Amino acid sequence: MDLEKLFLSDNELMGIFRIIAELDLQDCWLAAGTLRNYIWNILSDRPGLEDASDLDVVFYDPRISYEQTLDIQENLQQVYPKYKWEVKNQVYMHIHSPNTLPYQSARDAIAKYPERCTAIAGRLNKEGYLELFLPYGTEDITNFILAPTPHFAEDLERMELYKSRLTKKNWLNRWPQLRENDLR
Repeated sequence: MDLEKLFLSDNELMGIFRIIAELDLQDCWLAAGTLRNYIWNILSDRPGLEDASDLDVVFYDPRISYEQTLDIQENLQQVYPKYKWEVKNQVYMHIHSPNTLPYQSARDAIAKYPERCTAIAGRLNKEGYLELFLPYGTEDITNFILAPTPHFAEDLERMELYKSRLTKKNWLNRWPQLRENDLR
């Protein structure tokens, strides 16, 4: 599946990418569940943004405080109330992953998300072209495979968090074709 072609063909999704690009935040991406769920919906013959949960906007900028990040999120919510925005400065997000050092960039954070299929991001680059970041490729996402990233697989506490996420998210109800593979 050509994800770039898929994303480019969706006017609404491309509009979201443009909104995010206009924020002009450092190292900024639309990421994680937003794009993963979009792909799974398309592969399940549903509209990509159907029942879109959060629009996961991630960026990395040590100059922007946690409070300023909340202000950015609130402003997006007011200006574009159709969507539920989740804006996260990855400078502060390592604390949600046990035994994890501070991230060095948004890409570093994305590569250390719990699931390989969730480690996906896209953005419009400075030239206006769609850029994708897929540190583990597309196989897990396009084949409905749930597997931990190497960062999560190497630590027992992180694996406990990974397993609790799978239970809490209850993705099998929405996408029954999902299958687990712990890669160990």
